[in-house]
Amino acid sequence: MTTSSDAQDFEGATFVQANFKGATLRFSDVSGMTMRSVDVDGLDIDSHDLFQGRLLVNGVDVVPLVDAELNRRFPGRELQDAQTPEGLREAWVAVQAAWRETVADTPADLVNAHVEDEWSLAQTLRHLVLATDAWLRGAILQVDQPFHEIGQLFTGAADMGFDTSIFRAETPGFDEVLAVRAERQQLVTDFLATATPELLAEDRANPWGGGDWRPSVGDCVRVILEEEWAHLRYVRRDLALLR
Repeated sequence: MTTSSDAQDFEGATFVQANFKGATLRFSDVSGMTMRSVDVDGLDIDSHDLFQGRLLVNGVDVVPLVDAELNRRFPGRELQDAQTPEGLREAWVAVQAAWRETVADTPADLVNAHVEDEWSLAQTLRHLVLATDAWLRGAILQVDQPFHEIGQLFTGAADMGFDTSIFRAETPGFDEVLAVRAERQQLVTDFLATATPELLAEDRANPWGGGDWRPSVGDCVRVILEEEWAHLRYVRRDLALLR
């Protein structure tokens, strides 16, 4: 297998009778790509930003179909776009129940196992600690240094100028991961318990910077919910393969 990490620009390029069988694309921009008369048997697409645009297959936008199917597979996921304090509280309860089930059902020998180039369950929980720290402690509560040292950074964070020295170099034990994760979950629970429509409407700075977007407090909570459901799907997908 050949792997290339060098940035290559094929914008506007045309490939005719090219063989991409078994190829893997990661962190690549394929928006606006047109594919005609192609063999897509077994084509596997996973896009975190899928629901912000369209994906046409034989002229049909399949994004609403995918969204509906994921809601069927993950009961409660449909609540992640809630706009009221009551709706967000219900959404948070639903996703935490789904996570409790997944963590409890994962054998000890699989918590640190991972599919190639993907995070393990332990790493995923550490990333959710990071997400909660960024969007609740950082954006909403405006804590100067909101991050716990066991947080799992996303790919490219260092290239964005992020101070990676905040985070511990050694891998934490799973018990510590669960303890910190539980603390962060409780922070969200406590915040939502007293959240009001007026508070949810207040604007905040994007914790990752860049662009002109100033999310509302409600937007920040919905990002947390989106992160929770997306990474739950990834973990369940990979655990099914590992089993």
